[in-house]
Amino acid sequence: MRVTTTGPLPGATYDVVVVGAGVVGSAIARELARHRLRTALVDASDDVGNGTSKANTAILHTGFDAFPGSLESRLVREGRHRLAAYAAETGIPVEPLGALLVAWDREQLDALPALAAKAERNGYHEAAIIGPDEVYRREPRLGPGALGALDVPGESVICPWTTTLAYATQAVRGGVELHLNCRVENIADDGEHHELTTGRGPLRTRYLINAAGLHADELDRRLGREDFTVTPRRGQLIVFDKLARPLVNHILLPVPTALGKGVLVSPTVYGNVMLGPTAEDLDDKRATNSTERGLRALLNQGERIMPELVAEEITTVYAGLRSATEHDDYRIRAHPGQRSLTVGGIRSTGLTASMAIAAHVMELLPETGLDPGPAHELEPIRMPNIGEAFPRPYQRPELIAADPAYGTLVCHCERVSLGEIRDALAATVPACSADGLRRRTRARGGRCQGFYCGPAVDDLLDTAAAERGAPGTATR
Repeated sequence: MRVTTTGPLPGATYDVVVVGAGVVGSAIARELARHRLRTALVDASDDVGNGTSKANTAILHTGFDAFPGSLESRLVREGRHRLAAYAAETGIPVEPLGALLVAWDREQLDALPALAAKAERNGYHEAAIIGPDEVYRREPRLGPGALGALDVPGESVICPWTTTLAYATQAVRGGVELHLNCRVENIADDGEHHELTTGRGPLRTRYLINAAGLHADELDRRLGREDFTVTPRRGQLIVFDKLARPLVNHILLPVPTALGKGVLVSPTVYGNVMLGPTAEDLDDKRATNSTERGLRALLNQGERIMPELVAEEITTVYAGLRSATEHDDYRIRAHPGQRSLTVGGIRSTGLTASMAIAAHVMELLPETGLDPGPAHELEPIRMPNIGEAFPRPYQRPELIAADPAYGTLVCHCERVSLGEIRDALAATVPACSADGLRRRTRARGGRCQGFYCGPAVDDLLDTAAAERGAPGTATR
């Protein structure tokens, strides 16, 4: 089987193992699938994209505010174009809304010309400063006091869940073996092979790519390197009900600080509005809980940005951890003597840069001693649409006529059909938990958070698990 979640691992030796099935690791695995290599993608979780990649602000960045001349700047710029084209080909939901960096005081207003000049140095030439009258014409429900804004028309919102899943799906169909619930606990190197000790047994590979996200520094230390330290930076976010969507026309960004891009107000491709994130440096890489203090701070800031928004109903809150390091740039390094490569310090721009990061990794692979050989094209794929800007299955009469399951709603809040859930449970990389199913279909992700559809969804998960001979749903 090309996707495994339990049991012993294959005994054969791989050419390459990629550790970390987030958006970056999955993008790298997809690139490796274009070559005649035996490749495995492994992750400690029970699903792809289940770490940092699942809980971000879901923006397809232009890279206008990256550090000019940095690797991040180049890869974000290249990645934006690659991912936009890939999304159009595969059906990943994208909405090109444009962004406004709103200045609320004189200091922020005075910073806008430097940000516009920075955008120019980063190769983005469409940013322009606009006055308060134009700001309020575009965003009439902004709170009072905005002095102007930097207009960045190229910014978009995207579905991060479908992006990671598309990469992993194409990788697996291209021959990559995906092993989940497979935490790497130790690494031994005999000079020719890496022997990975995992929770599911040993895994042997000639070359190793470390794309372990929050744990990339720990994996590097097991190989004797101390190039960087990951400090988890928690970002808490609030998601407002779909009734709030007409309030906002653009991605509303603050003037950025040293800790990040700050608190934004942004529509999502799922029809909601998001407020956040916070930026809290922590010691615990498992601290994905939301806090009263963090949420209260977000609401206070949201009230200034858009008072009407904070009066709307909240659908859910969540928190993600970003892989901050002591460096101002990505930490992507080939290690020739150890036949390995590290992809670390990938922050919130990693979603946008993912395809360019994968291409850069392929360029560096020969430095490790591995010649991947000629590349071939992968079989095209088309992902199920879970965005609101395009017709959903329940809105397509021809689809329902061919298969009535697409007209049978299971999750009424998000209009998710039985056909969509069935497809997600039988996909190349199937949903194995309620959270995994939500990311693939939006089931249980709406206003009631699964209160009404939860039992039906769980029954479908358990039936699918029984058919696969796997345990029942672990996440209710």
